[in-house]
Amino acid sequence: VELLHTATLVHDDVVDESLERRGFFSINALWKNKIAVLVGDYLLSKGLLLSTEAQDFKHLQILSQAVKKMSEGELLQIEKARKLNLKEDIYFEIIKNKTASLLSSACGVGAWSTTKNELITVKMQSFGEKVGIAFQIKDDLFDYGKEDIGKPTGNDIKEKKLTLPLIYTLNAVDPDKRREMIYIIKNQNKNPKKIKVVLDAVTASGGIKYTIQKMFWYRDEALSILYEFEDSEIRKGLEELVRFTTDRKY
Repeated sequence: VELLHTATLVHDDVVDESLERRGFFSINALWKNKIAVLVGDYLLSKGLLLSTEAQDFKHLQILSQAVKKMSEGELLQIEKARKLNLKEDIYFEIIKNKTASLLSSACGVGAWSTTKNELITVKMQSFGEKVGIAFQIKDDLFDYGKEDIGKPTGNDIKEKKLTLPLIYTLNAVDPDKRREMIYIIKNQNKNPKKIKVVLDAVTASGGIKYTIQKMFWYRDEALSILYEFEDSEIRKGLEELVRFTTDRKY
């Protein structure tokens, strides 16, 4: 699963034309797109190959489904980015496929490996999906915070990527402000002063507060699934993971 995750990050940097990853140069920045795509393909194939080592078709099925969903999520995001008309429900569909499907598959494979119980596996996949959505919402919030996390502030705006704080704001502001913000995102997204206009509008409109509320809602949904299982060290460990997801500073 970690290899699949790394493969998607390498491919994401190519698609997004991102030259930085966690404070370091991305692979495409160092060796250009051709090498980056091939490295991503290699990691993807290696990850799927490892999933067959246990001779358990269920593992391959879960992971292959995750790869399919991640690809669908990326394609949907690219399609909507061109029009800048992303709605909240589509945003959640994108992050459910792009990010949450990976964590869902990790939880699913882990559950199946130890229990071979279909009901528990499905329940843990749902748990992973909720945690994954909360994780991505937290990640999107970093775009409106500090630059010490390896992701430049305002980077999503530069990439014309509509995330939940911005989607909420575009629906909350008056028509004139909305037109101004969309114009900046389309035509002035490399101008730091103009980007700051958008960032300030998101904060002033309550977009950050709304997004945080949504993030905690998904966190609580994940915890409610977890609490259906008996108390144990494993459950406590997973609960710590959930809380770290929304409380992290990076």
